[in-house]
Amino acid sequence: MTQAEALSAAAARLAARGIDEPRREARLLLAVALCCPLEQLVLSSPCAIAPASAAMFAALVERRARHEPYSRIVGRREFWSREFLLSADTLDPRPDSETLITAALARIADRDAAIDVLDLGTGTGALLLALLTELPNAQGLGIDRVPGAVETARRNAAALGLGLRARFAAAHWADGLSAQVDVILVNPPYIATAQMAELAPEVRRYDPRAALDGGPDGLAAYRELAPELGRLMRPTGFAVCEIGAGQGAAVVGLMTRSGLETVEAVRDLAGRDRCLVVRPGERRRRKALNKPLIKQKIVGMSGNTD
Repeated sequence: MTQAEALSAAAARLAARGIDEPRREARLLLAVALCCPLEQLVLSSPCAIAPASAAMFAALVERRARHEPYSRIVGRREFWSREFLLSADTLDPRPDSETLITAALARIADRDAAIDVLDLGTGTGALLLALLTELPNAQGLGIDRVPGAVETARRNAAALGLGLRARFAAAHWADGLSAQVDVILVNPPYIATAQMAELAPEVRRYDPRAALDGGPDGLAAYRELAPELGRLMRPTGFAVCEIGAGQGAAVVGLMTRSGLETVEAVRDLAGRDRCLVVRPGERRRRKALNKPLIKQKIVGMSGNTD
């Protein structure tokens, strides 16, 4: 079987299973099976595929036909033009979540400043590490309740050369943290439990449920986090929180009741409100102007965070 024949058969198989862009998906998998860059595939070649490569390609196609995402098959995902390792314990970072990085950078006047960043629910570490690549003198701490996710984030930090500026720890949200920071990134679970069954199989079957299920109304994590954000932000700091579709008003209300001010809702490329930027309320900011600010290091976590 030639490459062209294998590709056509695979595309037909994927199309029959409802996979979007089946020919593109088949090409990606063929490049993996042949261990060559996608752009080097010569689909018009009359040469037959070696038996071992053909068997591998068939196995990969069957995995994709079961709606396992390409990123899960290869174990990595590109985010903010960097490559991140995935694991069964981590959410697969979506391109729409890059909106949080854009929103954070828009509010940082001096990217060379010594900025402290906290990432709650870090998963692969994608949000924290992407932001640190744009802030050369910043340091950060990523928190996740799943030890396997913490280990994956550490591996990603090392691969990106950020191991000295990014630390990770296992904890439930901000439990044990006391230091205040300049920037907080949050991508909590926000899917209502009843809507979990409606998710695409690529998400429902392969992403960790705990990273998706936000309780009966999807707001359980925000109720826990709103009071914590105010406690952990410096008076001049801000937080960027990803939200689900139609949740903006409800999350703004939770933030307001916790003494936080919502600065703006930032839309993703599809035009949907993707995240909220919040900061301490005006009273706290005014009070801070009347006393010197003593910066604490972003350690605060009881026990070893290395």
